[in-house]
Amino acid sequence: MRNTEEIWQHVEAKKDDFIALSDRVWGMPELLYAEFRSCAEHVEMLEQQGFGVTRDLAGIPTAIMGEAGEEGPVIAILGEYDALPGLSQESGVAEPRPVEAGGHGHGCGHNLLGAAALLAATAVKDHLEKNGLKARVRYYGCPAEEGGAAKTFMARAGCFDDVDAAITWHPFAWAGVQEADSLANTRIDFTFTGRSSHAAAAPHLGRSALDAVELMNVGVNYMREHMPSDARIHYAYLNAGGIAPNVVQGEAKVRYAVRAHTLHEMFGLIERVKKIAQGAALMTETKVEIKILSAVSNLLANTPLEQAMHDNFMRLGPVPFDDEDREFARKIQATLTPQDIASNYNRSGFKPRAGQEFCEAIQPPIPERSGVPQLGSTDVGDVSWVVPTVQASGATLAIGTPAHSWQWTAQGKMPAAHKGMVHVAKAMAGTAIDLIARPELLAAAKADLAARTAETPYVCPIPEDVAPPLNMGSGV
Repeated sequence: MRNTEEIWQHVEAKKDDFIALSDRVWGMPELLYAEFRSCAEHVEMLEQQGFGVTRDLAGIPTAIMGEAGEEGPVIAILGEYDALPGLSQESGVAEPRPVEAGGHGHGCGHNLLGAAALLAATAVKDHLEKNGLKARVRYYGCPAEEGGAAKTFMARAGCFDDVDAAITWHPFAWAGVQEADSLANTRIDFTFTGRSSHAAAAPHLGRSALDAVELMNVGVNYMREHMPSDARIHYAYLNAGGIAPNVVQGEAKVRYAVRAHTLHEMFGLIERVKKIAQGAALMTETKVEIKILSAVSNLLANTPLEQAMHDNFMRLGPVPFDDEDREFARKIQATLTPQDIASNYNRSGFKPRAGQEFCEAIQPPIPERSGVPQLGSTDVGDVSWVVPTVQASGATLAIGTPAHSWQWTAQGKMPAAHKGMVHVAKAMAGTAIDLIARPELLAAAKADLAARTAETPYVCPIPEDVAPPLNMGSGV
């Protein structure tokens, strides 16, 4: 208990600096692989706090690692700082009001994510120094979670090979251990090349790449009935061949995201989608180029780490929200539908309660939860295959707030978000100290990972010849 209280004191002592860091990153919303200013802010803070800094991890200019301590186990705390397109929004305003028309915004709270992770790592560093403990703590600044799969490239490059355990979190409406339930996901570009011609004078000479994309989409739609019910396939046109209808389009490009509950299922679906694309090219006498951009694995749970983190949350108690926090939360909730709020309770472990603005308790242990899964994808999944990994949920938002929305961005630098960010930093720091102080816990976490991967070892979903898509642009 003494260790827990001391690590909380370290968090409290440094919290103002890191709240300011989260606000600065909120004000410079940069998309995947372009987080240069946000990354620089994190580097400056690492150096200010006495970490040794390694840059350009896995050949990615905005991927960094700060390390402190010596010998002993290596505990990693993972942060992020990328934003989303089209979600520019003034803070503290409960109506759509962009700071910049068409601008970007932190509609998934990664400004908080990176700052709280670095705050937790700093608290652990201070604790190690004060008590003369032999261990190393690392902060990994990870870009491009929103579709760029930076952690997958980092895992493939061996950036986590000597890490003993990894800890991270994500902003949500709830406080507690996040369930390891996500979809493996691959993003693939299909570029069709045909032959342009005048659509009226010589249509017989043209071979339409746009027709090929259309036929591919139809084929994939017919496939949807014949795939696992929890799999997902999405697409977006990147190039429809131009705006002239009197020209047979000689080139067209479509991006697909293929998701499934396991890597094995995803690999199978990808091969089927590729065959459909090849069939569409055959039907239209065009050629298709298939290029994988990024991919992430499904998350692996780790029961010993989840229990240790839950114990830390229970010692902490809920986030200390106040009446002013609740007043603004009610304004946000007034912009939402009852369905938004009901959906937010799914898989939370709590029963819906009318008039509840915030999470006022710690989520129950994962085995006690039930509900409809809210499945997304994250590149934390690849870390969880190579290192025992646990994620927290931090209560930083009004209940019902949809992810990737202006409402989320509007709350991203409010006092309630800061309180939730500091709260989850304490839970992460406490879990890290438990791993250092209790060798048996770390051994149990490693044994859990070994058992889960014994029959299905990790296979990186990104081929070796695919480089990080540093010019990928959006595509979240």
